[in-house]
Amino acid sequence: MSNSVSLIIPTKNRPRDLEVALESVFQQTDLPVQLIIADQSPTDECKRRVEMQFAQASPEVRERVKLCYILDATISGLTVARNRAMELAQGDIWLFLDDDVILETNFLEELLTVYQQHPYFSGVSGIVSNYQRPSWAYRLWASAFVCGPFHDERQLIYWQADRLSNVEPIVVQKLGGGLMSFRAESIRGHRFDENLRGVSDGEDVDFCTRLGPDAVLAIAPRARLVHKASPIGRSQDHWVRRFAQANTYLYHRNWKFDLGNRLSFAWLNVGLGLVATFASLRRISAAPWRTFIQSAREGRSASRPEPCTLPEIPTTPTSRAIAR
Repeated sequence: MSNSVSLIIPTKNRPRDLEVALESVFQQTDLPVQLIIADQSPTDECKRRVEMQFAQASPEVRERVKLCYILDATISGLTVARNRAMELAQGDIWLFLDDDVILETNFLEELLTVYQQHPYFSGVSGIVSNYQRPSWAYRLWASAFVCGPFHDERQLIYWQADRLSNVEPIVVQKLGGGLMSFRAESIRGHRFDENLRGVSDGEDVDFCTRLGPDAVLAIAPRARLVHKASPIGRSQDHWVRRFAQANTYLYHRNWKFDLGNRLSFAWLNVGLGLVATFASLRRISAAPWRTFIQSAREGRSASRPEPCTLPEIPTTPTSRAIAR
């Protein structure tokens, strides 16, 4: 039995990147039944381009793919955009893509093959084929200080994309937000954390973690794409700021109740503190240390649920009497 795919793409101010991504979508050997674009742009340029591109697509694309376009500049970031799009999703599989990727022509076909062969899989991700291996210094630092739930097995797989191009799916603990998919039945009722705004670092790991221990997730190395990492709207902060903020958020939201995780988090902060210290000495400035502390505070703040504000009760004579 074949599965239908609802493809969800959040976007903002990237009309050309989105066009290139959709060109690769429309060339798939197995097309989605639904394309949902959640656009946060202040203008309708992306919408006009997409509608024109869809109108000029092949008859098969126009017949099989239902285009659902959300244009709302008040959407406050990636997580909110995804939640809005999920409200419209109707397929058996919900696939989340970034707007600056290029899919190989059999990307969706390979994902669906994995779902058919492994009916107990809750979610399946593809692989980023152009992922750049970081410097030896970063890899040495990460091997020393990043452990426990903070260890990211996805990167090790991406680094070996070419060697793994024909291997079977690899079971993992977390999927990458720019190319992950789930069975609708596994995530219906779940939402991305809207306390995260803008780029929303860590939203994918948080979402996967909250699916619970029974959710089986895997990376399918045969489902491949290129991530162009568009500079438009992308945070240019130093990696320590984003790394510290995302992992502090994930720790306080999901992992702080286990002693082993607490030790892993403390050791991670020792490593981040060393990097901040080295940067401060090199620059003869305390700015890197202040940035490290501030990013940790921001991550912890984002992990807390927003306070519930009760509606004001009208002060009618009856309500004043009750208050007294």
